[in-house]
Amino acid sequence: MIDFKGTQFEKEIILWGVRWYVAYPISYRQLEEMMGERGVTVDHSTLNRWVIKYAPEVEKQFRRHQRPVGRSWRMDETYVKIKGKAAYLYRAVDKEGQTVDFLLTPNRDRDAAEAFLRKAIRMHGLPEKITIDQSGSNTAAIHHYNKVHKTDIVIRQSKYLNNLVEQDHRAVKRVVRPMLGFKSFWAACCTIGGIEVMHAIRKGQLVTTENARQTPAGQFYALAA
Repeated sequence: MIDFKGTQFEKEIILWGVRWYVAYPISYRQLEEMMGERGVTVDHSTLNRWVIKYAPEVEKQFRRHQRPVGRSWRMDETYVKIKGKAAYLYRAVDKEGQTVDFLLTPNRDRDAAEAFLRKAIRMHGLPEKITIDQSGSNTAAIHHYNKVHKTDIVIRQSKYLNNLVEQDHRAVKRVVRPMLGFKSFWAACCTIGGIEVMHAIRKGQLVTTENARQTPAGQFYALAA
């Protein structure tokens, strides 16, 4: 359960703001206006604080209830702007398009790719194969991981097959674009974590009870219950 003690606003109102921001391509000032139209007077800077504080907590809950993913992954990276400079979002999906994992890093190199790989394997176990494009750093990262850990992950280089993860980037970038860049690396990590969770929920990746036919919004709110 996420702790909302000491907050000025009710839990439901905070979760409205957080979900709307990570679910739709809007700015904080637009969200401030939307909340105002619903009778909630809240400053855009407060909304920013809510997202940074509570989106990581929702992500933690989601990871406890995430459906298992397949063992054939598509791995790639895209970029986001932080203080006008590029940072790199490593992402992977399985062959069914389900989100495996993600990691925001300041650099795009072998170390960054391997850090992402270790995180994904720690969360989901060892994949049988990973499909990548012609990225030298991703290739080097998988080779190095195999060597260090005595594993035999198969590397498959295919631009065509990797379109699956490249297309999946678009859902995340669509929400990020109106934000006009992040002010800090931590804010970017928190916000992107929330966006990824909402995106994965829409893909049906949250384990729910058989009788619970909740909307994606309802599933997001239930994570904080």
